[in-house]
Amino acid sequence: MKKPTFKSPSARLSPAKAKAPSAPAGAPDEPSGAVPAPADGGAGVTRTTQSLLAAAVVLAAVFGIAELRPPAVAKGAAASASSAQVERTALVCPQPLQGLTGTTTLTGFTPPGATAGGGNGFAADLVPPPAAPTAAPSASAAATPAAAPAAPAPAAPATDAPPADARLALAKPGVPVAAPAANGDTAPGSSATATGGFAPGFTVGQTTTVTDQRGLGLSGVTCGLAGTGFWFAGASTLDGRTDYVSLTNPGSVAAVVDLKLYGDKGKIDNEAATGLTIAPGASQSVLLSTLSKGPVADLAVQVVARSGRVGAALHAADGSKGADWVPVSAAPAPVQVLPGLPADTASARLVVAAPGDDDADLKIELSGKNGWFTPAGNESIHVKAGMVAAVDLGKVTRDEVASLRVSPSDEKHPTPVVAGLRVDRADKGKSDAAWLAGAVPVGKRATVADNRSKAGTLYLTSTGEAATVRVTSSAGSGGGTPATQDVQIPAGGTVGLPAPEPAGLSGTFAVTLETVSGGPVVAARMLALPLKDVPMFTIQSFADDRSTVSVPHAAQDPGLLVR
Repeated sequence: MKKPTFKSPSARLSPAKAKAPSAPAGAPDEPSGAVPAPADGGAGVTRTTQSLLAAAVVLAAVFGIAELRPPAVAKGAAASASSAQVERTALVCPQPLQGLTGTTTLTGFTPPGATAGGGNGFAADLVPPPAAPTAAPSASAAATPAAAPAAPAPAAPATDAPPADARLALAKPGVPVAAPAANGDTAPGSSATATGGFAPGFTVGQTTTVTDQRGLGLSGVTCGLAGTGFWFAGASTLDGRTDYVSLTNPGSVAAVVDLKLYGDKGKIDNEAATGLTIAPGASQSVLLSTLSKGPVADLAVQVVARSGRVGAALHAADGSKGADWVPVSAAPAPVQVLPGLPADTASARLVVAAPGDDDADLKIELSGKNGWFTPAGNESIHVKAGMVAAVDLGKVTRDEVASLRVSPSDEKHPTPVVAGLRVDRADKGKSDAAWLAGAVPVGKRATVADNRSKAGTLYLTSTGEAATVRVTSSAGSGGGTPATQDVQIPAGGTVGLPAPEPAGLSGTFAVTLETVSGGPVVAARMLALPLKDVPMFTIQSFADDRSTVSVPHAAQDPGLLVR
């Protein structure tokens, strides 16, 4: 059989070009049968070799540039990360749930001192996003040949003006603005947005006054971030209670939400609590008594968004005994601290849930003016796994302001828990109620927006070492000069003081706390607005305002190019 012949690339050249030059004298002969070297690669150099050499040249150039121009690091900055101010803050306020006799006020505020300029801060009623156009192109348009792309339309000029339908708009950082929210029994939730110099520390408070005996009381809530998970402790579906979960979807797509209820017998399964669809730009209220399968004295509620992000809030109303928002609890943890017990507490009820697989044995402590102590007769609480337990504490504060802490009785057996506390104040047979929750530390800075003249009390607790906290009251919404004072807190102690009022105050003002040293510090503010001999009040905790974010620095690592 005739052997196949192999042709080198040079065989495709003309005879004159294909003829190889004669070997120089003394050069070794090529082995018999060797394939001639390609004419376009040089002696013994293939195209693959050329590619590798080219890649090596490029890598060498890149390595050289990387070595000569390392990433810039700000002078004096840490090598690992630095902080930068946020450029946009978006908050969600729940439906007012004010009945027919209630009135609701929104108060917005941004602390001064942002390094960025421009931007705006405002709050507006939540509305569905505009529907996308659905018209299909006409047949004649489809048959028309594609034309050259048109020049892009000029961008709309940037503006710092809030939308025309805003409920409130900040004029400048450092001065709060208060305005009425939507009225009526079916008022929508609100969305609040701040950009540029208004974003760092932007906060909005919502306060509702109801005079109808069915929901009598003062209800306050700090508008929060949309998220996918929330915990509440202290709800109930006993006769006389009207407790709602308010779900608000500020996004552009529908959200799917599950509500999980836990009582003294464990989780309450109900298909009606799963797969709730919240349309974009919509709010939905869910009455807990429709889900609990009968009266339950003490409930913990978990809100889980399976898709999308929502704002979640829980409103509790106990007929003529009082009403308020049950604040979102800190995430399940072995230790929970609940600040804000007034000195004149008439009664208090602690509700604790252990959502995991282990029982929780907890000790109950109060933080008084001199540090932590155990209340007589209420030293501990046992919570079974997946269940809720509650204990009446009575007049636990004994005419002193306090914070409450639950922590493991055995430090070797920490069990994550969620905690809430109902607080009642009474006067001449009339009462109002507020709810506290496990709180996070103040951190670097925290603000509560809605404060009124001679109506606010601050509760500051250092859970660790002695601390110093700077308290700053802003100018009033209608005028006034900011006021600042430093407050010393003993280790483990609680200090109560009236919110310092701005000189020449007109309107509402904001209170900002800054941890100067020591701590950690947890804090709350009580707003008391008696009406018709009813000691109406509401309590909100302070939480770090998230005005800065951590920005990692780039590190020089040329090895990334060859991984």
